[in-house]
Amino acid sequence: MNYEILWAFALATASLAIFPGPDNIYVLTQSIVHGKKYGLATTAGLISGCLVHTTLLAFGVSAIISLNPMLFYTIKLFGAIYLFYLAFKVWRASADLRIDLNVSPKKSLGQLYKQGFIMNVLNPKVTIFFLAFFPGFLFSEFLSTTLQFYILGFLFMLISFTIFSLIAVLAGSISGYLQSHPKAPWVLKWLQVLVFSGIGLYLLLSYK
Repeated sequence: MNYEILWAFALATASLAIFPGPDNIYVLTQSIVHGKKYGLATTAGLISGCLVHTTLLAFGVSAIISLNPMLFYTIKLFGAIYLFYLAFKVWRASADLRIDLNVSPKKSLGQLYKQGFIMNVLNPKVTIFFLAFFPGFLFSEFLSTTLQFYILGFLFMLISFTIFSLIAVLAGSISGYLQSHPKAPWVLKWLQVLVFSGIGLYLLLSYK
C-alpha cells in the first residue's frame, strides 16, 4: 500500500471541501438561518449520497480495468482534463461570494437530511467529479480495485463530513469573517484554481 498516495488524496479532499461551492454554501446558509443542527442534518444527507456515487464508481470502473487497462488510463487522462476545465471555470468566474439568506421555510431535520441526500445523488456533476478524481489515487497493487475505491470513498466522506460539520458549527463566525474581509473570496478563488490545477497535474504525471 502506498500511504503517500492516501495522504495526497486526503489533502486534496480537504482542500476541495473547504473551498466555497454549492454544497457547503447551502450548509452554511441553513446553519446561519435555522441553527447548527439543521446544517449538520443537511451535511449528513449530502455525505450519505456520496456512498451511491462511490458504489457506481467502484463496480463500474473496476469492471473497465479488468476488461481494458488502456481504457482505464484514458479515464485518468479525462480526469486530468476535467480538473483543468474546473480550474478554468473558477478562473473565469467572479470572485464575489454571495451568501443568500433568503432560504426556503424551515424544514425538519429528517426533511433536510433527505433533501441533502437527493441533491447529491441526482447531481450528475458529482458522478463526473468522482470519475475524474478517484482513479488517479488507487494506492495498492494487492487490494482489489473495488475495495480501494470504497476505501477512498469512505475517506472522502469522513473528511468532507468533518469539514462540512465545522462549517455548520462555525457558520456565524465564517459568515462574519467573509463579510469583514472582502479580499477573502478572491484568495479562496485563486487557491481553488491552484488546487484543481495541481490535482490535474498530478493525474497527468501518474499516467502510465
